[in-house]
Amino acid sequence: MAFELHHLTAQEQWDQLQRRDATVAELVEHGLDRIERLDSAIGAFARVDAERARATARRLDAEGPGAAPLWGVPVAEKELARRAGTVSGSGSRLPAAPAAASDRIVDAIDATGAVSLGATTAPEFGLTGYTEPVGRPPARNPWDPSTGAGGSSGGAAAAVAAGFVPLAIGSDGGGSVRIPAATCGVVGLKPSRGRVPAQGGQESLAGLVTAGPIARTVADVAMALDALVAPDGVRRRAPYALVPPGEGPFLSAAVRGEGRFQVGVLEGSVWDDAVDVALDPGSAAAVGRATTALDELGHGVDAVRLPGERYPELFRVLWAASAAGIPAHSAAELDLLEPYTRAMVERGRALPAETLLGALAAAAAFERRAVATFDAVDAVLTPALALPPMPLGWFTADPDPDVVFTRQVQAAPYSSFVNVAGLPAIVVPVGADDTGRPAGVQLIGRPGGEATILAIARQLERRFGWPRRHPPLW
Repeated sequence: MAFELHHLTAQEQWDQLQRRDATVAELVEHGLDRIERLDSAIGAFARVDAERARATARRLDAEGPGAAPLWGVPVAEKELARRAGTVSGSGSRLPAAPAAASDRIVDAIDATGAVSLGATTAPEFGLTGYTEPVGRPPARNPWDPSTGAGGSSGGAAAAVAAGFVPLAIGSDGGGSVRIPAATCGVVGLKPSRGRVPAQGGQESLAGLVTAGPIARTVADVAMALDALVAPDGVRRRAPYALVPPGEGPFLSAAVRGEGRFQVGVLEGSVWDDAVDVALDPGSAAAVGRATTALDELGHGVDAVRLPGERYPELFRVLWAASAAGIPAHSAAELDLLEPYTRAMVERGRALPAETLLGALAAAAAFERRAVATFDAVDAVLTPALALPPMPLGWFTADPDPDVVFTRQVQAAPYSSFVNVAGLPAIVVPVGADDTGRPAGVQLIGRPGGEATILAIARQLERRFGWPRRHPPLW
């Protein structure tokens, strides 16, 4: 396979730009060309901002290499984020006008010095763990385009796996970075609540939603996290951002990949008493490979179990309540929503205040219980997914919203509780299943413990060498 620019990681592209071995314009044109030629088969992008990206590239090349942490690196944002002057439909058929101002996460991406090529496909208002918006092409898994890319940052993960960009910024409210990253065989990081100043969770219901990077390597997601955290101006505008004293750059932890830690292997899931969760043999084998590797690397490995009492009930309430603010109020607007979205909106708006307050209190109690349960270990290992990538249409084959919700839980029962607890988590590929599709694991850290899970993930990455494998589209 001949070398092409998209074979470079984000870190390698940044290095090439700093040495002037490549120009920003070359990298941007290469990415735009691949999107134009290949994205019709993948559906990664909802909007391509080609002319804006080219203009930014020309400006950066004229100025010369800068010190910004992602200077000149092509990236993608998620279509749920608004960019001034563009239309972000949030994956919905609801009418939308050009945004008057950008969301803070978009401003933060621009502040890193990166060049956004456009917005990646998301499901309607990010409510689902699959990315198959009605009336538009779905985001497909580059390893097997007959299957979906996961969600809600499905387009972002597909764009990275397909080599359209080396790095994408998604958002994660219940697994929305980690589920598609695991599905598409790339690395996805959900930071601790409060870690990313521009979108750390504090402004979302129960603190669920935080921005997070998706890339092909552990070092690249660490590089992106450093970039999103670092700007002092952004930090000052978000006084509640999590900034542990004395903590160095995350990239150094990811590059070194050093340390021996105590790792708990999660038994069961918090959904087991409410949903029939069956672990696919490929996912179980991925955990087995990772556990063996951790033991051989000198880590302590023990079993850990997190009690799930009341968890299914509280999360169902929070998820419905989060949909209540979707801007559809008239009968005509509600008719434009997808059936699952509409059901969540109507349920959320019908919730008694007492029920919502009870769920918020239960979520806070669950957070305390999770942190206390995991306190004896440095990180917790779980499957990334319970099921392999599913065929397009599988989640909605039965349109009953309860069935759709249950199928999402069956596919990814290890994701949402991390958001409720506000913990950091990373998914990393550790080989392939019997079909050759990537299979990964999730590492969950203590509050503020990104450096630890990045170090462990890097050790697994070195052991299994997955970044050297690519889908056929390459």
